[in-house]
Amino acid sequence: MATYSHIDPKIVADGVIARECYAVVYAPKANRKRFPANCVEVFDTLDAAYEAADPGARRFAAEVIGPSRSSEGQQLFYLVRWLSAVD
Repeated sequence: MATYSHIDPKIVADGVIARECYAVVYAPKANRKRFPANCVEVFDTLDAAYEAADPGARRFAAEVIGPSRSSEGQQLFYLVRWLSAVD
C-alpha cells in the first residue's frame, strides 16, 4: 500500500488536517459516504487507483478525504466522488 498521496489538505474537526487522495474503496453497497480505513487503499496517482480497481470484486476507484478519527475512535475516509462506475 502506498503512503498517503495528497491532493489538497482540509481542516475537518478540531483543527485536524485530512487530505484528499486517490484510492480504491471496497464498497459492498454504493450508497455509503464514509468508509473505515481497512476498506480503503490509498494510491499515489489517479492512474494507479484506476489500475487497481476491480468492480467485479466491489473495489472502486475514488477520491476520498482522510483519514480522520470518528467519535468512536475509528479511522475513516470520506467519499468525495467515485472515479469509476458504481452500480
